[in-house]
Amino acid sequence: MKRGQIVEGIVERVDFPAKGIVRVDSDNTVAVKNVLPGQKVTCRVKKVRHGNGQGMLISVDEKAENEIVSPCPHFGECGGCAYMNLSYEDQLALKEAQVKDIVSKALSKQNESYEWMGIKASPKATEYRNKMEFTFGDEYMNGPLALGMHKRGGFYDIVTVKDCLIVDEDYRKVLRLTLDYFAEKGIPYYHRMRHEGYLRHLLVRRSAFTDEMMVALVTSGQADSFDEEQILDEYKSKLLNLDLKAKITGVLHTRNDSLADTVQSDHTDILYGRDYITENLLGLKFNISEFSFFQTNSYSAEVLYSVARDLIGELGKGEKIVYDLYSGTGTIAQLMAPVAKKVIGVEIVEEAVEAAKENARLNGLDNLEFIAGDVLEKLDEIKEKPDFIILDPPRDGVHSKALHKIINYGVDRLIYISCKPTSLARDLESFLLGGYVVTKAVAVDQFPATSHVETVVLLGKITDGSKDYVKIGLDVEDYYKIKDLRNKQGIE
Repeated sequence: MKRGQIVEGIVERVDFPAKGIVRVDSDNTVAVKNVLPGQKVTCRVKKVRHGNGQGMLISVDEKAENEIVSPCPHFGECGGCAYMNLSYEDQLALKEAQVKDIVSKALSKQNESYEWMGIKASPKATEYRNKMEFTFGDEYMNGPLALGMHKRGGFYDIVTVKDCLIVDEDYRKVLRLTLDYFAEKGIPYYHRMRHEGYLRHLLVRRSAFTDEMMVALVTSGQADSFDEEQILDEYKSKLLNLDLKAKITGVLHTRNDSLADTVQSDHTDILYGRDYITENLLGLKFNISEFSFFQTNSYSAEVLYSVARDLIGELGKGEKIVYDLYSGTGTIAQLMAPVAKKVIGVEIVEEAVEAAKENARLNGLDNLEFIAGDVLEKLDEIKEKPDFIILDPPRDGVHSKALHKIINYGVDRLIYISCKPTSLARDLESFLLGGYVVTKAVAVDQFPATSHVETVVLLGKITDGSKDYVKIGLDVEDYYKIKDLRNKQGIE
């Protein structure tokens, strides 16, 4: 194969995340996005190395046997979903195979066997999200105002997802009203290259079990060409007059003058109501603010946390100190509080920490401590040593130096909840070096129709010290340096 060559082949498998491996001939494969196992495809080779290429999909020439017509009219154009053209059962089978393969390869040098517990389905396969961030832009260069998701494979063009199926009708009504209103008023969107314009994002949060909704309009401060106060007041009134199943408990205006294309706040005004919604999970109440981390699928979050709680099992009679690292709004910490002596949560987002403290008060839990800051730094400041550790890090996993500190506590068992199995696999290598083994692993589908999936593993400490490499002074960072050097030299 050569760069620029047009090739045909059958998709042998799809690796996480949605990376199809196309067999071109006996010696060559090409990795292509947005395909399904069994499809015959044509693609253009972009890069080749050792007979393995990276390609760009040109066309699907023959469908897979289990492929269905997507129920979403935006699928294929919108970049949000990867598997809307599979039945939910086939989505689950595909994701389970991906996660099991990644975990099994990571544990290939673990002598002890582990229990693979399969994949847990989301109770709802559509209309499940409790948070969406829509982007303003245009459908094509200098085209009409659009509000929705980025086009598949693109950065600038926006698909107006008026009929998106991973959110319910309330979201769709808010999106349509917002787009129609600002298009009629001729309010310009914020151009990410020129840094000009007003409309940036629309953030909507809706609770699954309390039917509350919060709408936040995110704009720049460039409102010189119109009466901003009047526009926002009229927009708020139209929102409150919408016929929705949920009750709007807050309308916010967030100003963001950052040059980066991120949803953040320089300043937020409450136009109506309050700046949070409430949600109920497993008998606990949670206040969720505009930017607080909270699992985006409340229905499946109950499944996820139930699985984690079952894996943790008994902690004794309230005698254990539990660390909940990367604790978000404190969901897991509060689930553990009734069976622990004390739970200490560490989270870098200060807003989430304040929400966690408020949620603990809301649920009458007084054996919780939440600390704002980086896990890597804060672990050195906590005086109480843990008996049990729960990790729920962001997508990129745990910093290698933080991993070393966590391993050095030497707790008998710990739980790792991961939203990116490839990051989990990397971190598991360090745990194996530190004298741990994985005893159980399970996937949980938090994100139907997309390529994303959660994984939960239970790790146990080897008590005889036969694999405790940390004790002989091998630092995790040094391990990775040695590993990279050996890989470059072709040494196993």
